[in-house]
Amino acid sequence: MSEPREAAPHAGAQICDRAGNPAADSCASQGKLLGLLYGTAPGRAALKLLTKPVVSKAAGFALEHPLSTVAIPPFVLKKHIKMDDFADDKYRSFNAFFTRPVKPAARPVDRTPEALISPCDAKLTVVPITDDLHFTVKNAAYSLASFLGCKHLAKHYQGGQLLIFRLTPDDYHRYCYPDDCRIGKTRRIEGELHTVNPVAAEHDVLVYHRNTRTITMLTTEHFGHVLQIEVGAMLVGKIVNHPHGERVARGIEKGYFEFGGSTIVLVLEPGAAKIDAQICKNSENGAETIVKYGSRIGTALPRSV
Repeated sequence: MSEPREAAPHAGAQICDRAGNPAADSCASQGKLLGLLYGTAPGRAALKLLTKPVVSKAAGFALEHPLSTVAIPPFVLKKHIKMDDFADDKYRSFNAFFTRPVKPAARPVDRTPEALISPCDAKLTVVPITDDLHFTVKNAAYSLASFLGCKHLAKHYQGGQLLIFRLTPDDYHRYCYPDDCRIGKTRRIEGELHTVNPVAAEHDVLVYHRNTRTITMLTTEHFGHVLQIEVGAMLVGKIVNHPHGERVARGIEKGYFEFGGSTIVLVLEPGAAKIDAQICKNSENGAETIVKYGSRIGTALPRSV
């Protein structure tokens, strides 16, 4: 476990903008309910049911029903969603609304070759991979080998970085490839569907070990071998990855999550990229940074031949 770091002036803020300023958490109200679920005996009993994939499938089925559209207006209002970013449409269901595509102009993709882009709208944390192949998120210690389901693969990324993009229900839930790349095989690890809200870690639930996830090896043009991992979460009915050819360009949509919070993790090799200083500073101070799909979050480092 790493030593505690000196707190910055905004250390009490859990979410910051790209300038390091505290930002409002539109999903803060969920914390009380999740605290009851994870912090009480009746709540933990309920979790045994709620985290089962079959429950998420049932919730997904309900959110596909036309009557679910009545939930759209209050959701937009409560989450302060900027609907100008999306094409005008009459959604057939709440899930159709939740997985709506954005106007391309609202999420411009940085085409600078050496720019590492965010694959999604999210709250980003940068985490180092230690020499003993562990990483720490919100004081919860994880084994990279357990997360990836492969000791040999984990060893390759020793000394690298994890970029953890936590999506909340108010975020745009489609995601893209972070660079021009060749796509390797995607492997799925079945598991439960705990919340990815930090409250789970506070109650010793290692969600990145236990949740369902898909792992894709990307051989990128500028960042070496990158693992892109989609992690399902509570009441996420599906992780949907699109079929593609062998090669894709940066910013091409890789897939989307259906309803719920969820996470994307990029695993970088040592020396692959220098992440923007303010993002790293926020992470060191225990705060997540708001990032947008296609925006630059770091720069490629020269790679040895």
